[in-house]
Amino acid sequence: MADTPPLKIVQGSALTEQQKKDLLHRLARVEGQLRGIQKLIAKAAEPADCDGIAQQMSAARKALDRSFVTLLTSSMVTHAEKAGSVEEALERAKHLSAFLDKFA
Repeated sequence: MADTPPLKIVQGSALTEQQKKDLLHRLARVEGQLRGIQKLIAKAAEPADCDGIAQQMSAARKALDRSFVTLLTSSMVTHAEKAGSVEEALERAKHLSAFLDKFA
C-alpha cells in the first residue's frame, strides 16, 4: 500500500491549525492501531489470541473516544474565543450542547 500524502490543513474558524494537527496526529495513531489489529486477526491461530485482539480493540476504541473529546473541547474553546457577545457565546454553547447530546 502506497503512503498517502499528508492532508493539507486549511485555515478557517472551526479549529486552529494546532488543534487540527493534534487531532490528525491522534487519528493517525488510531489508524495504526487498527492496522495492527487487522494483522493480529489475520495471524490468530489459538483461542487465546482473541484476548490480545480484544485488548487492542479496546485501546483503539478508547483512543478514538479521546479524539472525540479533544475535538469537542477544542471546538468549545475556539467557539468561545470567537464569540462577539455574551448572546453569541450562549448560542454557540447551546449548539455544542446539542452536538454532545447527539454524538456522545
